[in-house]
Amino acid sequence: NRQVISYECCPGYEKVPGEKGCPAALPLSNIYETLGVVGSATTQLYSDRSNLRPEIEGPGTFTIFAPSNEAWASLSAETLDSLVSNVNIELLNALRYHMVNKRVLTDDLKHGTTLNSMYQNLPIQIHHYPNGIVTVNCARLLKADHHATNGVVHVIDKVISTTTNSIQHIVETEESLETLRAAVAASDLNSLLESEGQYTLLAPTNEAFEKIPREMLNRILGDPEALRDLLNHHILKSAMCAEAIIAGLTMETLEGTTLDVGCSGEELTLNGRPIIANKDILATNGVVHFVNELLIPDSAKTLFELAQESEVSESMNLFRQAGLSSHLTGSERVTLLAPVNEVFKDKRPTVDSNMRNLLLNHIVKDQLSSKYLYHGQKLQTLGDKELRVFVYRNNLCIENACIAAHDKRGRFGTLFSVDKMLTPPTGSVMDVLKADHRFSTLVAAIQSAGLMENLNRPGTFTVFAPTNEAFQAMPQGELNKLMGNAKELASILKFHMADEILVSGAVSALVRLKSMQGDKLEVSMKNHVIHVNKEPVAESDIMATNGVIHAVSSVLQPQASRPQERGDEPADPALEIFKQASALSKVKGKNTPVYSRLLAKMKENSGGF
Repeated sequence: NRQVISYECCPGYEKVPGEKGCPAALPLSNIYETLGVVGSATTQLYSDRSNLRPEIEGPGTFTIFAPSNEAWASLSAETLDSLVSNVNIELLNALRYHMVNKRVLTDDLKHGTTLNSMYQNLPIQIHHYPNGIVTVNCARLLKADHHATNGVVHVIDKVISTTTNSIQHIVETEESLETLRAAVAASDLNSLLESEGQYTLLAPTNEAFEKIPREMLNRILGDPEALRDLLNHHILKSAMCAEAIIAGLTMETLEGTTLDVGCSGEELTLNGRPIIANKDILATNGVVHFVNELLIPDSAKTLFELAQESEVSESMNLFRQAGLSSHLTGSERVTLLAPVNEVFKDKRPTVDSNMRNLLLNHIVKDQLSSKYLYHGQKLQTLGDKELRVFVYRNNLCIENACIAAHDKRGRFGTLFSVDKMLTPPTGSVMDVLKADHRFSTLVAAIQSAGLMENLNRPGTFTVFAPTNEAFQAMPQGELNKLMGNAKELASILKFHMADEILVSGAVSALVRLKSMQGDKLEVSMKNHVIHVNKEPVAESDIMATNGVIHAVSSVLQPQASRPQERGDEPADPALEIFKQASALSKVKGKNTPVYSRLLAKMKENSGGF
């Protein structure tokens, strides 16, 4: 299908044979004649019929906002009939309401100004929007600034009518806004909607109120603060005619929230949905658009209601199954750490008493906002655990779980979507290592190197903990030398530790962490697996009250200190034990009680822990 582009001269200009464009300016004619030139023949016809013609042909200086031919044609038959059947009064008055008794050019059409019309000096409202659109009583200016000998003509896309009512009056008299009327009265917003100013009311119809669950509606209507937030979320801070609404516009409400306004074809959309039922009902203090769905702000919702629009439905089911709904629907001030659905894509945990306790520790006392959280802050949970806040360059984490999306702040609770199930700490680094059979060799080595006391004290340690297999994987001779030299052993172990807490969520590309031995550790993330010095971590984020442990399957070596030949130093009792540990575990496999026997022997040698 071919497109044909045709060019025509602007009104007031004409072609000159042999020259480009339309260079010849026609002499100005009076407003009546100009109406014909700018394509507003119907306005010209009606001004003739209503005896306005002599005035707009005669001396003076006028501005006329002339409705286009299409604007007249789109009036209802009833309205047009009442005007045309009474040309000398109704039609004349209607046309004089489109006129101003002075020359007004678009430069003078400033946002929020009112012009006095030539019909009883009644006001005409001008809006000049940032996108360049100018409206006159919400009718769009189509062709501007056409000069005439006795004034100026602007063509607009609607026939405008007088506005004498405030927004409040429209709410009070419109049948379809009965529920809104009651809500406005209950929340003392009458005076605002009557006041001088320029607002936009997105007025929810009775149908809009009926669409939401009765229980939710009753809860909001019975809670003055939630109701005020709900209504303020429907009031914009300035008057926005439909013409000014373009796709991708974000508008601020009186509640301080924003609404995304756009258009889909001919229809206006709010937050992506075409719910504006009737637009541009003009009031003295703004404009009303009827909406057939209620726009409920977060601040009027319970945690459960907030979660319905977030990627956390799976964890909400867990809280429900665990019988914790009352904390998430009532008026208790809490913050919910809800893992996103992605966390459960492989399997959903069963809800037993342990899981219930864990979920209780995902509910923090007090309604928090992530922007006020600070590094090292302690949060108390309903399960009586203390959780720590870690602030990193690229993430904000609570223990091992990092915040995955913006908070949603509800009426009493705030929802933090987090990227994993939280694991509250269960003891010091040493307690955690001792309780896990995978680390028995490491525990013995820490004891032997004299580092145990350090890892038991309060602090912020990150420990890359080699498993028993990591020690077994070392060449026997190298292992023996290492174990026989307490100083060397302490140095290697300190190379696995840092004096700050680094959870996996803090690692985006590469983090260089200073080890307690002095050399840097390079921690990176590849394919969702954390690596240290290019070695993959077998299990990350084992939380302790004074740090975090990441299990590694190899013993990390500082660059400078690959094990050296050493002189004849007195043998350390640990040496024999490690020989046995290494030999026995190779034979028996990792789950034998051999380590417990070795640790017992260790105790004898060192006089206990």
